[in-house]
Amino acid sequence: MITKIVFGDPVRTDAVTARVPKGEKVKNFSLTREEKRLVFRCPLKAGDAVYGLGETMGRVNKRGGRYISFNTDTADHTDSNPSLYASHNFIVIDGERPFGAFFDTPAKVTFEIDYMGSGEVVADCETCDLNLYEIEGGSAYEVCRELIRAVGRCYLPPLWAFGYGQSRFGYASPEDFRAVADGYKNNGIPLDYICMDIDYMDGYRDFSFNERSFPDPAAFASDMRGRGIRLVPIVDAGIKIEPGDPVYEEGVKGGYFCKNRDGGFFSAGVWPGMTHFPDFLNTSAREWFGRQYKFYTDRGFEGFWNDMNEPAIFYSEYTKGLKNPLYRLAMDILFGKRRKEKKERELVRDYKSFFHDADGRRLRHYDVHNLFGAMMTRATSEGLERLLDHRFMLFSRSSFIGAGRYGGVWTGDNSSTWEHLMLNVRHMPSLNMCGFLFSGADTGGFGGNCTRELLLRWLAFSVFTPLMRNHTSKFTRNQEAYSFGDTDAFRKVIGLRYRLLPYIYSEYMKAALRSDMYIKPVEFVYPEAKGIEDQLLVGDSIMIAPVVTEGALSRNVFVPEDMTLVRYDGGFKCESASRGWHTVGVGLDEVVFFVRRGKLLPVGKPIMNTGEYDAAALELLGDGETYELYTDDGLTRECTEANIRLLKKA
Repeated sequence: MITKIVFGDPVRTDAVTARVPKGEKVKNFSLTREEKRLVFRCPLKAGDAVYGLGETMGRVNKRGGRYISFNTDTADHTDSNPSLYASHNFIVIDGERPFGAFFDTPAKVTFEIDYMGSGEVVADCETCDLNLYEIEGGSAYEVCRELIRAVGRCYLPPLWAFGYGQSRFGYASPEDFRAVADGYKNNGIPLDYICMDIDYMDGYRDFSFNERSFPDPAAFASDMRGRGIRLVPIVDAGIKIEPGDPVYEEGVKGGYFCKNRDGGFFSAGVWPGMTHFPDFLNTSAREWFGRQYKFYTDRGFEGFWNDMNEPAIFYSEYTKGLKNPLYRLAMDILFGKRRKEKKERELVRDYKSFFHDADGRRLRHYDVHNLFGAMMTRATSEGLERLLDHRFMLFSRSSFIGAGRYGGVWTGDNSSTWEHLMLNVRHMPSLNMCGFLFSGADTGGFGGNCTRELLLRWLAFSVFTPLMRNHTSKFTRNQEAYSFGDTDAFRKVIGLRYRLLPYIYSEYMKAALRSDMYIKPVEFVYPEAKGIEDQLLVGDSIMIAPVVTEGALSRNVFVPEDMTLVRYDGGFKCESASRGWHTVGVGLDEVVFFVRRGKLLPVGKPIMNTGEYDAAALELLGDGETYELYTDDGLTRECTEANIRLLKKA
């Protein structure tokens, strides 16, 4: 059961699409008005767990932490950092009577969850204008599904988006991309797409190609498609201030950019230099921005990743500092001299210095900050819906609940550390709780030098995440799977992704159609596993227990019921695993996972890309009797339960 309580005059976020009955007052919280803010409190009992908040630091059970919903461009993915790139203001309190709350406001919200042993949840909303959705259910899992139903059906990617992708900030010419494609092909490692970071652009401008490096982008995209590889370009949130550029000129003429205090267009420095930000809260501006993707679709591109859309600001017309030390070198190049590090108070000052026209309602950016990236995703998705007659790949860095209807997310600029592999494991179920099924991290880590062992273990986890992309930064070691010497182990691990494609695609599509989670904590189905956060359920049949410790060749696994242990090292080896704790050996060249009792797992033949996928050539593992296989052409928009067929084990 879900109820909507309205406070004041909320900003429209379009996060919830379902018709929800209105309530008169909160039931599970106490409420205090403190000047211009609302503070909600709820006591916790000793055994209560608290889930949700999507992309945040900390454990899956958020108890004991302090988290701030204020979308931030940060590479500091440590427990001391309360804010990351997204704001997912949904919590579930799993106690005697499980219930959840979604604080539907784009303003800043601080969550203190038994912080410093307070024994309560405190949600401090920096506004008195919001919608609060209270959700009750028989379990934490049911509460999450109720929110997912209310938000609306999540984004449906094409089949090829479930393939393996390679990316790097630094691929700057067609020769770089062809070398990557050849490296994978020559080593027999599957690959479906390569991402194009800002190096492809002309002066880091959106909707442009460097004509020297890419004189004929359409021919290049066609050539790569002939190799079985799609190209996925990045698009940033700022439009360069450049008179004569048609995108800039259209934006100025249409008034599609955010305004400053004086009524002119707000100016901020990002990768291309000084830019204006499209006013994504304005319907006409979103339609205009979405139309710009014709620049790419006319040239054969069908997948995109949106970045820098918190929005990230290096420098502005109001503040002179540099927010992130990683960008100091870029500022030397773009602005001619070094700027001091931008302090948080300066960034807040920037956000208080520009405004949106939300279809006639003037809003200060600071007050709707958390909605900006989500509305960029919406603008892109709605534009691509008009430009293409089939599904497309789209994922974004910044997001807000509801944006999962329009595209996926990745978790930003992580690092090549074992801690960030574990963070990836924790993020996936929390993102699913908030309706973001198509999600993943930069496999291997974006910053730092990944080791062979870490990449293999990370790939072994990413095999099961919908978005499986290996991405790293400039000035790091090569991170392609063929760059670590002996490629046999990489061929096996990435090959498993393609053999599991019938299952991964089916489980994702069924979860989307049925308002379900694709990845969930094991305790959502097996209460006796409460507190185990490094084991997850993937779809209906699989339990995984990834190795997340350096040097480990085994790990302890809790098997909550008799299951089938599957060991993959180029082939599938099955054995029985009885209920209880087990020490399971896991070599670097293998992946171990479990098939639940009474379930089946369809696996396909070895293939080199999704274009070779054959849903008719399947083997069924496990002790179940039937499996619901979702199958279509991988592109059609008409995705329904009619595409599900029942497989029976012989």
